[in-house]
Amino acid sequence: MASSTKVPRPYVGADRAAPRGVQGGSFTAKSPEGVDGQEGSVVVFLIGMRINRWRKVRAWWPVFVGMPTMLRELAGRPEAGLLGAKSYWAGRNLITVQYWRSIEHLGRFARDPEMQHQPAWAAFNKASAAGGDVGIWHETYVASAADIESLYGNMPEHGLGAAIGSEPRGHHRRNSAQDEMGQRDPEYVTP
Repeated sequence: MASSTKVPRPYVGADRAAPRGVQGGSFTAKSPEGVDGQEGSVVVFLIGMRINRWRKVRAWWPVFVGMPTMLRELAGRPEAGLLGAKSYWAGRNLITVQYWRSIEHLGRFARDPEMQHQPAWAAFNKASAAGGDVGIWHETYVASAADIESLYGNMPEHGLGAAIGSEPRGHHRRNSAQDEMGQRDPEYVTP
């Protein structure tokens, strides 16, 4: 286990039993405070598309390939502010969960004519928006460190933990999200 000798009782031994690539035990995302220059908050940006008409490939294909192109571009430009992203496919729907340093970083990316998003958005509006063959959506949430609760049990780094790092459970201070949910710390034992 990382830097602790105390482990939540249900996870005793998980650090030795977990398969390669899995963090055996109970982990939380690090607090955004002080991570990579952040000021105690993180932006969660959900963006997705829905294929409304499978046969209209010309309408939905540019949207489908646009997100991976933008994510590759952002991966090469850490100063743009993307901390991490993961895409998921379910039926007609594709969703990408993104974590950003700040709302300002996200806004700059969306409006920057030198990056992929603005030209892709203009092309969508010109070619596909009026046809209804493909749907698009996004939601933006700004979460303060005090309002974030995360838990990863026997998982590879995932979600916010993959974006900003994770640590063994019990190494972070409690926050208002945990208190409001009535979450109690587990019984910690020395294995």
